[in-house]
Amino acid sequence: MMLRDRDYVETLEGLFFCVVGYLHPPDKYTAYLKYVPSQDGLWSRGGTKYARVIRRYHALEVKESMRVLEEKYPHYVHYCPVRHIRISMVPREDIKKAYVPRERLAEIVSSPGDRLEEEVSRLVDIISEVSKVNCSDLGVTGSILLGIHNPEFSDIDLVVYGCSAALEVMEALAELSGREGSPIRRPGRDKLGEWTANLINLFGLSPRQAREIASRRWNYLRFHNRFFSVHPVRKDHEIRERYGEKVYYPVGVVEGECLVRDASESVFLPAVYRVEEVEIRGWRDVPEVREIVSYEGVFSSIFREGERVEFRGKLERVHVKGGRPYYRVVIGTFEVRDNYIAPVL
Repeated sequence: MMLRDRDYVETLEGLFFCVVGYLHPPDKYTAYLKYVPSQDGLWSRGGTKYARVIRRYHALEVKESMRVLEEKYPHYVHYCPVRHIRISMVPREDIKKAYVPRERLAEIVSSPGDRLEEEVSRLVDIISEVSKVNCSDLGVTGSILLGIHNPEFSDIDLVVYGCSAALEVMEALAELSGREGSPIRRPGRDKLGEWTANLINLFGLSPRQAREIASRRWNYLRFHNRFFSVHPVRKDHEIRERYGEKVYYPVGVVEGECLVRDASESVFLPAVYRVEEVEIRGWRDVPEVREIVSYEGVFSSIFREGERVEFRGKLERVHVKGGRPYYRVVIGTFEVRDNYIAPVL
C-alpha cells in the first residue's frame, strides 16, 4: 500500500501513528506516535480510550514521543541510512490498519455519524463550492480520520490533494474569511497573540518576526466556533523522490540569509524553498546550498518568491544518485534548538 503525509496507521498493539512526508524505506513508513490507549484518555472509540502523546508536530515533541517508544516499543525506532538519523518508523508487518483521509471524508459526506461529522460535511461543501475543488481531492485527518474524535472539543483537520487544488483552496479561504457574515473567519487577536508567543518560545524568533509569520498563516481558521486546519498533500505525480535516490549527510549547524527563488513546493510538508544568494555566517567559502527544507509546518507556504529570509538549521550534504552533490538546510530536527526560517525585516 502507498501511504503519504497525514495518513495514519494503527499497529497491532493499538497505537496510532501519523505518517510524515513521502520518504519511506521499502518495508517501513516514517511516522510519529500520536495516540495511545489510556484509561485517562479524552478520545475514544468502541469502548477504548486514547491519550494524545504530542500536542503539536514540533521536533522536540516528536523527540519526546520517540523516548516513549524507546522505553516501551523499541521496535518502532530505527536508524535510517538514507537520512543518517534515528527516527520512528512503523514496519509494514506491524500495521493492523491504514487510514486514508479522502476515503474517510467520503464516508462522512455520505453518512455523517454525529454533529461534528455534520460540521465537517458542511465545511467541505462550502470550500468545494467556492474553490471549485472536487470533494474527491479533499480529505479529513487527525482524530476524525480515526473515529476517536470528541464533538465537544475536537478540531477539524482537512487535507487537500495536489498543489493546484491547494492554491485554489487557499484563495477560496481568503475570500470566505473576508466575506461579511461568512461562517469561516480568521482567528481573533487572542489566537494570533498565542501563535506569536509560541513562535517566540519554540523557535527563538523576535516578536516582530513572530507576529509577521503568525499573520501570514492561511490554513488555520474558524468554522463557526470550531477551529479547523487545511494541509496540502502531494498527489502521486508530485512525489518525485524515491527512497535511496538521494542520501543525506549531516555537516553541522548553520545560520545565515538567502533569497527565496522558488516557493512552489512550500505548501507541502516538508516545505521546500529553492534559494539563491546564500550567505552563511562564519563561513568564508559557502557551499552550494540549493534549498531550505522545513519539517515544521508553521513555516509551510509562508515566504514568497523574491523575499529575503534568515535561517538557522542543520546543514546537510546531499548525494544524488548519478548526479552532482549539493547542500541543503533542514529546519525541524532534533539536533538544532531554535531552528527557524524568518523574514528579514
